[in-house]
Amino acid sequence: MRLAHRLVRHELRLFASLVLWAARRTHGTRHGQAFGYARGQSAIMFGFMFVCVVETVVMSVLLYRWPTVHHVVLFIDVYSGVFFILGMHAASVVRPHVLEPGVLRIRYAAHVDVRVPLGRIVAVRRELRTAHDKADGELNVAVGGQTTVTLELAEPVTHVTFLGRRREVSLVRLYSDETDALVQALGPEVTRARSAPSPLPDLPA
Repeated sequence: MRLAHRLVRHELRLFASLVLWAARRTHGTRHGQAFGYARGQSAIMFGFMFVCVVETVVMSVLLYRWPTVHHVVLFIDVYSGVFFILGMHAASVVRPHVLEPGVLRIRYAAHVDVRVPLGRIVAVRRELRTAHDKADGELNVAVGGQTTVTLELAEPVTHVTFLGRRREVSLVRLYSDETDALVQALGPEVTRARSAPSPLPDLPA
């Protein structure tokens, strides 16, 4: 039941992203500075969509003598191909990474959304990586198979996967179209967050 709920919510987010994309608006960027990542995958996504359109046309021609099968296959091809890929790209455009006061919000399309408190970041660096082995405590938010920014954390943050599994991660790699700008913006913000005085403990009554 939870999986079905997550799938439905994901599809709704894709649809909402298409609406926002058409309206040239973004999601969740009102209180922060946005850093996009969609350009890094646009060629791949539109290439996939072109292949899906060609496949849809070919199947439509092959199955035109069987109307029922034709309609079913056409719906599946359009939904799983054109709509899904276009929705994923739209979600990537309208849901960028966001540097908010005290928090870096790392996102990818409609299924990754991790908030990293700036006070937990001990190192941020520009680092281009094209290979990402799965490892405990690491999160790789790659775009087009690449990440360009690496964050090392003093304390782990929780990442909830698409299927609902919770992971504690203390090293995060992500991709940004504006790598230098993101690293430069993070530097002073991380320093400010880590040098802020800790709140005083409550005094005993």
